[in-house]
Amino acid sequence: MTAAGPTGSARVDHAVTSGTFSLDGETFDVDNNVWVVGDDSECIVIDAPHSVDDIMAVVGDRTVRAIVCTHAHDDHVRVAPELRERTGAPIWLHPGDEPVWELTHPDVRWDADLSDGQRIEIAGTTLEVLHTPGHAPGAVCLYAPELGCVFTGDTLFEGGPGATGRSFSDADLIRASIRARLFALPGDTVVHTGHGDDTTIDAERATVG
Repeated sequence: MTAAGPTGSARVDHAVTSGTFSLDGETFDVDNNVWVVGDDSECIVIDAPHSVDDIMAVVGDRTVRAIVCTHAHDDHVRVAPELRERTGAPIWLHPGDEPVWELTHPDVRWDADLSDGQRIEIAGTTLEVLHTPGHAPGAVCLYAPELGCVFTGDTLFEGGPGATGRSFSDADLIRASIRARLFALPGDTVVHTGHGDDTTIDAERATVG
């Protein structure tokens, strides 16, 4: 899927890749969305699930400027170090997710910290980092106003908030994050999720409570 922005330059490219998610001694099969934002020459990759080859099939021959992680659960960062080796791009992660990252990569570090309000420039468009803890302590969403969308990782899905009840998660906090940060966005903002179908901010207001 390709969604062009109003300028016709920056766009969102998408694919789905399959693998597993493991936490608290349990493992599940899961499909993850791969999101790539950029133009014909450069891009950023949002999360690095399961397969570097699947991600590179979306990237193509573009220069990857950064691998931006919405959070550090293994199905979102497992191949981030390998993708860094393949592309030379730095890995960016919110430092609040350090204990989660270390579950998967105890001997490897990310390259740069994400911070709330940070602006990421790529292909003439801007993504704003929104710290939205709850699903994980360092979870972030990436708001791209010129593209009319927000990348929510596992914070908000079609049907409501991301899962809580596992290590490092907090049900009250994720709802507070969604209300304060995501519901402040325009209602027609398209929500590109970490798993499953797109939705909109307005469509999810009734699901969060």
